[in-house]
Amino acid sequence: MECQDIIQDVLCRIKAMKGVEDTYILNEENKEKIFELEKKAEGAVLMGMGIGDNQGIKEVLKRQLIIAFTTNMDYVWPEGPNVVLMQYGEKVGEDVYDPEKLEECKRCTDMLVMGNIVFYKNAVPTPKDAKKEPMIVLLPPQKCKDLECVGGISNIVLASPSTPSDEYIRSVMGLKPAVGLGTFIVGFDFC
Repeated sequence: MECQDIIQDVLCRIKAMKGVEDTYILNEENKEKIFELEKKAEGAVLMGMGIGDNQGIKEVLKRQLIIAFTTNMDYVWPEGPNVVLMQYGEKVGEDVYDPEKLEECKRCTDMLVMGNIVFYKNAVPTPKDAKKEPMIVLLPPQKCKDLECVGGISNIVLASPSTPSDEYIRSVMGLKPAVGLGTFIVGFDFC
């Protein structure tokens, strides 16, 4: 299969995903700008109480072709965790979207639930220790199951960009911010 045919197949499959609205193939200039924006965003996570590590974006940016896409409220996020909170090299929390699991966590005395973020009380350092080591908000790379069956591609990685990158992606796509509209980027290599 030719590269252009593969790209068309990928774009069709992304657009067919529930909750996906628009797609856009990022060029080298876009990739460099997103890399810069993500670097700046690393220090501005959790209202300055932690630092970010968007490993997902870092992995996507290593791929040969990168496609941005916008999502609406119907989009189903990849199986999590999508956010992992780390401190002193230990996981101290993560996001949970399964309502049953979230209820289970709320009943557990060793867990603190804030929205959809679950903190593991035994792993959270005391306030005097927390000042020495900032919390790291880790955004891991995700799988994109909808693209796994596409022939001619490999090393598929999905990631959620930071707010500045999200705004930049929307601007290059010619879109205005809208409530419930988000962006993701997916990258892959050609076989």
